[in-house]
Amino acid sequence: MENNIYANLNFADSLSDFKEDVTKLLELKNIEEWSGRIVKEKEETIRQAALVLAGQCIAILLHKLSQSESAHQTAINQTKGWWHTDTQRHGYTKREILTVGNVIVNLKLPYVVQKREKKAKKKSPNVGFCPLLKWLGMSEGLTPLVWSYIAKYGAIASSFEAAHTILVDWGINISLKRIERLTYKFGQIGIDLRQTKISNLQQGKLPDGNILKDQRVVIAVDGGRSRIRINKKGRKNPKTNKHGFIGEWVEPKLLTIYVVDEQGKKVKNGEIKIVNDGTYEDYKGFLPILEMHLISLGISQAKQVLLIADGAEWIWKHIPPLLKKLKSPDATYQLFDFYHVTERLHKFADVAFSDEKERNNWFKKARRTLKKSNAMSIIRQMDEFIFEATGERCKTMVIQRNYLLRAYRERRLNYAKILDQKLPIGSGAIESLIRQVVNLRIKGNSKFWLKENAEIILHLRCQWIAESWDIFCSSIFNSFIKPQTA
Repeated sequence: MENNIYANLNFADSLSDFKEDVTKLLELKNIEEWSGRIVKEKEETIRQAALVLAGQCIAILLHKLSQSESAHQTAINQTKGWWHTDTQRHGYTKREILTVGNVIVNLKLPYVVQKREKKAKKKSPNVGFCPLLKWLGMSEGLTPLVWSYIAKYGAIASSFEAAHTILVDWGINISLKRIERLTYKFGQIGIDLRQTKISNLQQGKLPDGNILKDQRVVIAVDGGRSRIRINKKGRKNPKTNKHGFIGEWVEPKLLTIYVVDEQGKKVKNGEIKIVNDGTYEDYKGFLPILEMHLISLGISQAKQVLLIADGAEWIWKHIPPLLKKLKSPDATYQLFDFYHVTERLHKFADVAFSDEKERNNWFKKARRTLKKSNAMSIIRQMDEFIFEATGERCKTMVIQRNYLLRAYRERRLNYAKILDQKLPIGSGAIESLIRQVVNLRIKGNSKFWLKENAEIILHLRCQWIAESWDIFCSSIFNSFIKPQTA
């Protein structure tokens, strides 16, 4: 770490230092020489001084906790679930904790250790932890706020390098490698918590929620594209001591669940949150995630449900039966995304017409007809063009016609009814999610991710975009509390 400031543990001195630093900056001297640059520099200096003062105050708080017998006893009680039968108290140890403003406080804390057999000690050293740090989520040597900031910017910034720059501005100056490691660790805890809920679901222990009671719910599902790194088999490269790798394009599967009001506008409030999630697993890994969220939200108590997606076969084969299994209301609708379908019409028109004006006129008319739920008349027109076509041109037209015909037969083109219900006919919400979660960070020709790391970044970015970051962080830090069970 660079530019460390060690805590003085004296509030009066910290306040005095702050006052001394800032008082000079508040003086109105040589105003005729000022410019926006001068004001900006003053702003930056005052802000940095305030961050250091905040860090000094937090250091005092942590020091007081370290001196409190009540806090230590509470920490032991709240972490007993982490103890093994051979875990014992092992005196005190010193730990450094980083706070905002790059302020570091040294704490002397009780330490517990899991004893190992003498024969195994050389190969496996004693494993221990500080109950107080474990309890309050500070085992990584930084405060909860600092860790949550690191994970947030590690996930939402365009890169870890960009996150480092942002964090320095917030008075958190740690190495790039540490930012990366702490982001992945924070995110992995979130993935583990999600898996715990899925395990509870599979064991029949997941309680039904009631957030969606009497609500009009939209479920949108789609997939993105990004490259996963797969190591080559065989010996490591003698020069780099690493395996070579190939980048394989894979499809992360994403979901968004949200509520619309009677006018069809998306509801955003403290009680009804948007739920975003996704995974790099196949549909067998995706479906339990979706089911877990639907049960937790209380899908069976919804007033109306709309499932909207593109034509991916796995979606329509597996999700409608899942909704039926979860007792989704009778007013449950299924819809092919209007804009995916019109894209097929556009591809058809590109092949069917050589004249641009005729092509545009046909497409616009077909689009209006589709919105009125009269897809069969469009299909008949397409058949007439196909009858006169040959070769690759005919093949392309048949593919687009069959897409529309399949959706029509499955009764998933009823746009007029959905519009009348003031529900969305397009999957803009999930398209936007894919762009923000995958395309702006994970996807790229030169980006090759380990699957587990891509899964973590995807999950973290989903929470941020859903505006659920604070709730997500609370679940992370609450997970360290593990009292002893009877």
